[in-house]
Amino acid sequence: MFKMTPNIVKNAVSKYATRLYPVEVREPFERVRGNLDIDIEKCIFCKKCSIKCPSGCITVDKDARKWEVDPYACVYCGICVDVCPTDCLFMHPEYRKPAPVKEPKTAVQPEK
Repeated sequence: MFKMTPNIVKNAVSKYATRLYPVEVREPFERVRGNLDIDIEKCIFCKKCSIKCPSGCITVDKDARKWEVDPYACVYCGICVDVCPTDCLFMHPEYRKPAPVKEPKTAVQPEK
């Protein structure tokens, strides 16, 4: 018991060892792979991102001109960004915010 007392006192008067997340947000690291997004205007719906995705979270519907990603299945590896021939896929340097409902991220190209 007496061996633990100095450690208890030290922890009681020192700063927290962790951050209080919603209040204190750390800056993202350099070259972080965060939230996956698309510039739907540049997309040619070639399905390369969907084919190369190791988790299978991307679905592309060429007829409906619709691109969809399930952010809860995505492993944020960046392979889809690398194989995109038009460079329409990119990853934001920040992470996705927590959400109360699981919904896929959908982008539909407007008709011209």
